[in-house]
Amino acid sequence: MNQTTTRLVKAALGAAHITGADRLLAPYARGRGVIFMLHHVRPEPPAAFEPNRILKVTPAFLEAVIGEVRASGFETVSLDEAAQRLARPAGQERRDEPPFACFTLDDGYRDNLEHAYPVFARNNVPFAVYIATDYADGAGDLWWLTLERVVAEADEIAVSMDGAVQRFQAATVEEKYAAFGRIYWWLRTLPEFRARDVVADLARSIGYDASRQCASLVMSWDEVRNLAANPLVTIGAHTRRHLALAKLSSSEAMAEIKGSIARVTQELGVPCRHFSYPYGCAASAGEREFMLVREAGAVTATTTRKGFILSRHADRMTALPRVSLNGDYQDMRYVRVMLSGAPFALLQAMGRS
Repeated sequence: MNQTTTRLVKAALGAAHITGADRLLAPYARGRGVIFMLHHVRPEPPAAFEPNRILKVTPAFLEAVIGEVRASGFETVSLDEAAQRLARPAGQERRDEPPFACFTLDDGYRDNLEHAYPVFARNNVPFAVYIATDYADGAGDLWWLTLERVVAEADEIAVSMDGAVQRFQAATVEEKYAAFGRIYWWLRTLPEFRARDVVADLARSIGYDASRQCASLVMSWDEVRNLAANPLVTIGAHTRRHLALAKLSSSEAMAEIKGSIARVTQELGVPCRHFSYPYGCAASAGEREFMLVREAGAVTATTTRKGFILSRHADRMTALPRVSLNGDYQDMRYVRVMLSGAPFALLQAMGRS
């Protein structure tokens, strides 16, 4: 999402909060509940150039969100509890049962243990962390962070795009954001390994060695086991190599799914029942992937498609939408509007969820 779009979305959320439209629509738009998506939880403010800051919220913001979620009438539950509620036959839902809220974090960053876990534990909130198993081995590729590093350090970037060399000026913060956005979204259209090769070449061009990046930023298996020892914590799978499954053959995609589920089960000694699709958008995970994850035995699987959980999701437990707690929206006015479910009901009505 570019900065202009972000400003427009903030304006719309602010208007909904001021007019009270969100509160009027809440009883009709919340459905059964919501699954929140996070990545990093870290205390430091964003740098002047930090395009991946949207993946980062502060511990203070997370704690405020938990308080607002509960004040808004949601019950914080685990993924297992949410699945059990959704699986109840139609008509057997408790009429007095409040909507549920689940918290999930993707990729398995060490800050989930160091900064998110104390907040959840202090508030007695269940949460789930989805592990990309190569990352926990210290061997994965956080290519979007590598690209950010390249653009941050370079004044000009040359990339062979669609058969021609494109040169991007990156001397100023504005130029860096423009260059990053253009290159990032182009990379997202490429085959997975080709995109990673392009970023690796860019890293070499500035002398940056990204080989230790995962070991520096992501929890090891010992740290994952330490986290999982608390009954508040659910560990799910997130593929082995954080690949967009829709770009792979069926056999390759199933190997990524089954391999990560089996590895999490092996490392923790308990069945892995939950899965999250890398990137999670319609171009990265669709009906084929939803079927493959069902066949692999997962109880639930989460996307990044925007929305609340509705009764109809009982038949689509491996295609669950989420609501992102985005670093660009760390304002409780926006959270209150999102908790109404109204923006997502509108997106659904427009066919954009």
